[in-house]
Amino acid sequence: MGNNKVVNVIRHLAFEDLGGFAPVLAARGYQVNYFDAGFDDLSPIKALSDDLLVILGGPISVNDAEMFPFLLTEIQILKQRIADDKPTLGICLGAQLIASALGARIFPAAEKEIGWFDLSINPTGMQTPLKYLGADYCSMLHWHGETFELPEAAILLASSDKCQNQAFSYGSNILALQFHPEITQAAMEKWFIGHFAEIMQTANIDVVGLRSDTKQYAGRFEVQSELFFNDWLNKVVC
Repeated sequence: MGNNKVVNVIRHLAFEDLGGFAPVLAARGYQVNYFDAGFDDLSPIKALSDDLLVILGGPISVNDAEMFPFLLTEIQILKQRIADDKPTLGICLGAQLIASALGARIFPAAEKEIGWFDLSINPTGMQTPLKYLGADYCSMLHWHGETFELPEAAILLASSDKCQNQAFSYGSNILALQFHPEITQAAMEKWFIGHFAEIMQTANIDVVGLRSDTKQYAGRFEVQSELFFNDWLNKVVC
């Protein structure tokens, strides 16, 4: 990247923001530009710029583009960035959008994966910044009901017991993460409120249990997440 360090962030829910990644970027002197999908014009995001692009999660599906046409705009931006290998990070829905931009199918998972579960980093993933997020160091927050095929030429980096394709890279600068490394313990309270209907409709989870697990796991997780994100930025951003 050049001297003007910019991060463009596409957000699909107000409370699903950069979370713990925000102070890392602030410490590095980045200007963060949020774009709220469906509300803000996405055209200022120049697909072929060297600015980092982060696409965050949300409760809608990549397959809902007929109802939410902005998803097609995001996919078009991603196709251009992928072709030019521009620094791009997709989280949850963002990862599914990257997979879709690469021609992979997005479909309902066998069961929802909501809560704190171990992440298994494969040997290839252990050679990447994801090494900080493995089960030996922390538990990981998962919150998704869909999954995706591994795109052709993508490199699988991580899996979980419930979901084979948890993380993949494509080229040198594209990273897709099905899980949520950006979350913080404090922010989870917003998630409990905002996703309350989904929590109540999902078997074997509840707010009390999720809050207890968050208290147990989030402290160590936040440390490891910062290590991961700093390392990833070092590798994709000059």
